[in-house]
Amino acid sequence: METHPVRVGPAGWSYTDWEGTVYPKHGSKFDHLAYLSSFFDTIEINSPFYRIPPPTHAKSWVRRVAANREFKFTTKIYKGFTHEESYTKEEVREFRNYLDPLMDAKRLGAILMQFPWSFKNSEESQEKLLALFKAFDDYPKALEVRHASFQTEEFTKFLDEQNVAWVNVDQPLFHDSVKPSDIATGPLAYVRLHGRNYEKWFAHAESWERYNYLYSQDELEPWVARIEAMARNHDTYVITNNHFRGQAIVNAGELKESLGQPGKMPPQLKEVYAGRVK
Repeated sequence: METHPVRVGPAGWSYTDWEGTVYPKHGSKFDHLAYLSSFFDTIEINSPFYRIPPPTHAKSWVRRVAANREFKFTTKIYKGFTHEESYTKEEVREFRNYLDPLMDAKRLGAILMQFPWSFKNSEESQEKLLALFKAFDDYPKALEVRHASFQTEEFTKFLDEQNVAWVNVDQPLFHDSVKPSDIATGPLAYVRLHGRNYEKWFAHAESWERYNYLYSQDELEPWVARIEAMARNHDTYVITNNHFRGQAIVNAGELKESLGQPGKMPPQLKEVYAGRVK
């Protein structure tokens, strides 16, 4: 059976604990992004969540992945649009200016609109979403919500009508958490694996601890089936966000291999994850 492309990759590429773990020993001219794009066909850009980048950054990133013709970025949207009470037309304009070089180069897979667990389904919330969708109506969009009040057939239909992808998440399951699913709405399918570190999930002071988790092969297996189901009708993006010490890279490589793709991984990982990395 023919399927749509499935791109698997990590969230971000700039972590100090990836030095010597994911990345080899290197000099000052080593290009972390170019190196990772030789192993993966997508990476989720997470820095725009904290600050809107200038278009020059996007142009640089496009140049640096040029060797991989299949590569497409996904990018988090600025937190001012999702985690704050209001945003300005100028911020929308600045973010669109950042996105345009990615779009023009045909390297943009999706913009990720990630909302916190405290954002719950209501008429007011849907009005906020409609305004945000309209502000970025020219771009492929994916919505990550974490509260279970959104996980209904009615809301799924709402997203489909707005041509926005539902983001399927794996995370520690607490009361009213969104559950794992294979929902595909809008133009694409999207999966984010955050790890299952229950103990540290709310440890915001040391946010890296939240993502200190290595999925077992058994834990990944149900996701392989879900991804294959979504890919029958949609281009699919799978992002591993359990980034501490390169665990996202290990699990991304394992998912690729399980999906019938080359699972080649940075050789440095063999020393750290003996028995898991071939």
